[in-house]
Amino acid sequence: MLQHIEADLLAGRLVPGDHLPAERALSSELGVGRSSVREALRVLEVLGLIRTQTGSGPQSGAIIVARPSGGMSSLMRLQVAAQGFDVRDVVKTRLVLEAAVVTELAEASATALESAPLDLGDAVRLLDAMDADGQVSEAEFLTLDAAFHLALADLSGNTVIASMMAGLRNSIESYVLAGVPNLRSWAETSGRLRHEHRAIVAAIESGDAESARDVVNAHITGYYAETNFISTSE
Repeated sequence: MLQHIEADLLAGRLVPGDHLPAERALSSELGVGRSSVREALRVLEVLGLIRTQTGSGPQSGAIIVARPSGGMSSLMRLQVAAQGFDVRDVVKTRLVLEAAVVTELAEASATALESAPLDLGDAVRLLDAMDADGQVSEAEFLTLDAAFHLALADLSGNTVIASMMAGLRNSIESYVLAGVPNLRSWAETSGRLRHEHRAIVAAIESGDAESARDVVNAHITGYYAETNFISTSE
């Protein structure tokens, strides 16, 4: 079943926004048991290709949310699905990758200041969506948060780093969401995260690579320390 759905995604027969048939229909169509269908859907969700939601209505069931995005991304997503990554390793990897991302963006912005400013519109629009107080749940906020960091990686133009960030996205979302119950105040933390996101963008736009690295480092390590996953000294 996994190969069947991936083939449909690669061929364009399935695109983001499409609904997959119900479990019973998939079981009949593909000639496999419903337990096999459920397991395949679980893996596809961990891979970040679908989102599932219980209940009724247009947003229920399994919905395609992404297409496979390359060999490295697929490999890393498969590793996440198979065993998961230790949170400390994810944090350390994010620090290396995202420091490189903001450095490239800030340096590009510095050289572009005299001509045309660097277009960070995609990333800023995600921040605007996070600012909808009272309308965004913790899970939705953190999904937008992960999308913001991935958008910066995409904007950097470094396809290797962008692919690695895409591969880690599900792991990042899982850990940050798992940490929410450990927070003293979601309102305080989300406010701080919003402020830090804007500070990252401001440092990039001003061409200040060192400041951008400092802010993104504090942003990543601060959240994980606050949720008691790691110590700031690690």
